[in-house]
Amino acid sequence: MIFGFFRRDMTKKKILFTVLIVFTAMFTEGQQVIKGTVFMNGKPAAGVVVKAQRGSEIMTGFDGKYEVQAYSKTKWLEFVYIDQNKKYSINGNLEDEIDFYFDDIKPFEAEQIIDVSNNIAEKSQEQLIKEQNQEYIDELSSYSSFFKQGDYNSALPHWKNIYGKFPKSHLNIYIQGVRMYQTFIEKASANEEKEKLLQELMDIYDRRIECFGDRGYVLGRKGVDWFRFYVTNQELESEILKDKIKNGYEWIYESVKIQGNKSEAPVLLLLMRMSVVLSDYGELEKTKIVSIYNECNTIINAVISENTDAGQVSAMKEIQPLIETVFDSSGAANCDILLNIYAPQYKEKSNDVEFLKTVLLRLRRANCDESDLFAMVAEKLYEIEPSASAAYDMARLLVKKNEMVKAKEYYILAMKHEADKELLATYYMQYAKILYNENAYSEARNYARKILEINPSSCDAKILIGDIYVSASRSFDGTSLEKSAILWLAVDYYNYASLDEDCAVEATQKINEYKIYFPNKEEVFMEGLQEGNIYKIEGWINETTKVRF
Repeated sequence: MIFGFFRRDMTKKKILFTVLIVFTAMFTEGQQVIKGTVFMNGKPAAGVVVKAQRGSEIMTGFDGKYEVQAYSKTKWLEFVYIDQNKKYSINGNLEDEIDFYFDDIKPFEAEQIIDVSNNIAEKSQEQLIKEQNQEYIDELSSYSSFFKQGDYNSALPHWKNIYGKFPKSHLNIYIQGVRMYQTFIEKASANEEKEKLLQELMDIYDRRIECFGDRGYVLGRKGVDWFRFYVTNQELESEILKDKIKNGYEWIYESVKIQGNKSEAPVLLLLMRMSVVLSDYGELEKTKIVSIYNECNTIINAVISENTDAGQVSAMKEIQPLIETVFDSSGAANCDILLNIYAPQYKEKSNDVEFLKTVLLRLRRANCDESDLFAMVAEKLYEIEPSASAAYDMARLLVKKNEMVKAKEYYILAMKHEADKELLATYYMQYAKILYNENAYSEARNYARKILEINPSSCDAKILIGDIYVSASRSFDGTSLEKSAILWLAVDYYNYASLDEDCAVEATQKINEYKIYFPNKEEVFMEGLQEGNIYKIEGWINETTKVRF
């Protein structure tokens, strides 16, 4: 127990009183905030836990900074990194700011590995070779030879010398350095070793930005490598993993902001996925997920429409459905959230065609197409850019308003201009149902048949034809047997539909419902028919079926 020195027979009130005394004593003795920066290898160190004796503790971020609460009797600060820990003695002599050098290497000492004499560190490979800098030439030759052989362990010391002394000699230092460190991390067995190598890999990316710029592109690559290790590391505690994800998220988010339409496909997908993960942690609002989805989708559509780089277009087409899946499962794609986000934006972007299309797509997927916003956007889009999809949205809107004459006009326009066969089948189905409800059975069947021409296995179209025949049997101009025989034909279509598991339950129910209305044996014999005979139904139906009881 925390307060094991209390007698077991103490009352709860006495215990509570004592606890209050202890905490009051702690917070009334001299309080002071100590802050500073932790350095490792001469650079700000991330992931170091700083603890003040009898005080608070914190883990450093990438700037290495910490801030802890201490007291007049605090004797030491402890700095813990993975399995290493070091103490800094203060013995109550509190200082406001304490910088700590974990490996005793100060920044200016670390920088001395770069030979700045005669500005060698600023020179390119071309200049160094032209000046016959023998150290550079020898190290480059050794490093390149080992690298080409795939012997990265032998290449590393020569690479490090070039990386340290000639950081601006060539971009390949960073490209090939990243490749080596990625391999080292993949082969490392212990998390501690992977952690150390990953930090060094991150330093390579940072230094590349310092020496060669291209910040947006490099941050994207840096973020992908960061997540490649941390998101798949199942041994990390939840809170630590959350902090790691937040760090990487900031890099890829900044990368996309800088790169825009030049963003790489994996970076966009990672941004979408990690925004959802952070939302699950409670670190990101659902509205932010929608904003990121819109940003990613805008970039993807722009790249595809520009069509200037076949490889990039292919990559964007590959990730687009994945981003849609991530967004749909995020919990941010519900009607209320979308309306709260898009309604204010519509006032400012009502003439932005791509925005209008995105809004309609998202509202439709969220089953929000009965909203006032959907109606306004659909009408506006058709006004600006008449198209098959815009006509379809107008048709659905008018159906909801029960303006069926106008709705059918827009359905006809949509069907006339739609090139996508799958969408066309959708339009046919909805139009056929309108005709069916208006008792225009023959015309409704024609559109159902058009669906089967596009998709012969469409069980919905088969059920619709069965329904049309059931309804038509009541008003069909023929004998009593002919009217009943139409139900044979309707059940034929239900039987076809029942072969598809998507329609099996509905089709079976309809079969059982209408079989009881088949003609009886006496009625059939009176017409000179026997079970199994082929029977032709005349008129607009003009189909054959089999006699049955």
